[in-house]
Amino acid sequence: MIERLYLRELVTFDEVELEFDKGLVVLTGPSGAGKSVLMSAILSSFGHTTQGAASLCEVNLLKPAGLQSDAYKLEDDLTIKTLKKEKLRYFIEGQNISKKVLAELFSPYVKYLSVRDKGGFDSESLLEMIDSSLVAKDKIYKKLLKEYKKRYANYKTKAAELAKIKEDEVKLAELIEFATYEVEKIERINPQPDEEEELLKVKQQLSRIDKIKDALNSASEIFACESSVEEVYRLLDKDTSAFSEMMNQLRADFEDTETLADELEEVNVEEVLDRLSDLTTLKNRYGSIEEALAYKEAKKEELSGYQNIEQDKSMLESFLALEFTELTIIGSRLSQSRQQESLVLESLLREYLETLKLPALSFVFESISLDERGIDKAEVTLGSSKMATLSGGEFNRVRLALMAASINNISQSKGVLILDEIDANVSGDESIAIATMIAKLSRVYQIFAISHQPHLSAQADQHIVVTKEGILSKVEILNDEGRVQEIARIIGGENPTSQALEFAKRLRV
Repeated sequence: MIERLYLRELVTFDEVELEFDKGLVVLTGPSGAGKSVLMSAILSSFGHTTQGAASLCEVNLLKPAGLQSDAYKLEDDLTIKTLKKEKLRYFIEGQNISKKVLAELFSPYVKYLSVRDKGGFDSESLLEMIDSSLVAKDKIYKKLLKEYKKRYANYKTKAAELAKIKEDEVKLAELIEFATYEVEKIERINPQPDEEEELLKVKQQLSRIDKIKDALNSASEIFACESSVEEVYRLLDKDTSAFSEMMNQLRADFEDTETLADELEEVNVEEVLDRLSDLTTLKNRYGSIEEALAYKEAKKEELSGYQNIEQDKSMLESFLALEFTELTIIGSRLSQSRQQESLVLESLLREYLETLKLPALSFVFESISLDERGIDKAEVTLGSSKMATLSGGEFNRVRLALMAASINNISQSKGVLILDEIDANVSGDESIAIATMIAKLSRVYQIFAISHQPHLSAQADQHIVVTKEGILSKVEILNDEGRVQEIARIIGGENPTSQALEFAKRLRV
């Protein structure tokens, strides 16, 4: 519910501050006074239009039930502000918001019916209206519809998974071939984590083996002098144990070196170099031997996943076939209830449409493949005419009648409804019927309507008159006496007769 409107510098309005009541708020006044301009400011605050935007406009409202946003912090008492300088900027609770996001946020709660707008009779809107009527009075239908929507959402997810598998099947052979090649290449080389270091050491030793052997042969002559050195120690009465120990160690080291030289003689140098080349190739591709081994395991796991794809595909196909059947059964039950409810709505509408001098409205259902709403496609005809052939005025009156007929079992607030001269250019009987329908809608909507007819003005919970003095427009909330005077003006012109005043008083009773 919109509680307050404040604006400055709006075309012919200098400053306006209004506090609104619940129910039906009617704006009247002479042509050209600024009623549509004022209404456009309200619409602009919710992202519907930028025409006639004020330099500053603030709208205070109670947060609608269900309104929530992950991007914006919303209090129970909301403030929407628009500022117009070089361009129009929007704020909600002091937070900058784009016009598009603002419109999307409030689209379920602020509805605008314009003569130029022929929306609302598409299949989705019609089915939503019938579903809302059924949900409000039939708990079994409500539960069934909830189950269908939940299962259909899962069905769509699984169908997308199957489509992805089928799409990937074209590439699957290539993926398997590539993964197999990568695994086999690494397994063929079969690298070990510390292997390269050992091979480099062997390579270094091989490059020095000849020098080692020559040096070993020359150094071995030292053992020919060993006994002479020991004799010198004995003659000098010195201990030979340290010398003997050193010579034994030297002899052992020389033997180890000879053994290594013999082993290196058996090593195939080309094999060592080739092995090092293979390891270097892996390092260049994967970063390190450890990373190559990790990549191999990942590819093996990937291959295992590919092998399960065919099984997954078969399981998904079976699930979808079964779920399609189940959803079709639930969709058929929903369709039966909808068609029965449509007959109830047709009956409720008949009286409204007769007063509007319009033929009966009929719902037409067509079975379609499964979608998020079931198996139904719905449209309406007015007599033998389709909705697309109606004039803007006829179209809006039918839409209004349909909305009025669909709220019989609804008590919770449905937000704000803004009407643009909905009763313009109609007869007296039609004006009465329109006023009755709008008054009924005002039980669940806060309605803002511009009117040039006395009947709708008389039904208002709050009556606001817009007038113009010179170049400036002004607004006034009328008391009971003022309302009678304004309704009389609508009936009889600027100087209403006593008969017009009497008729205005009777309308207000």
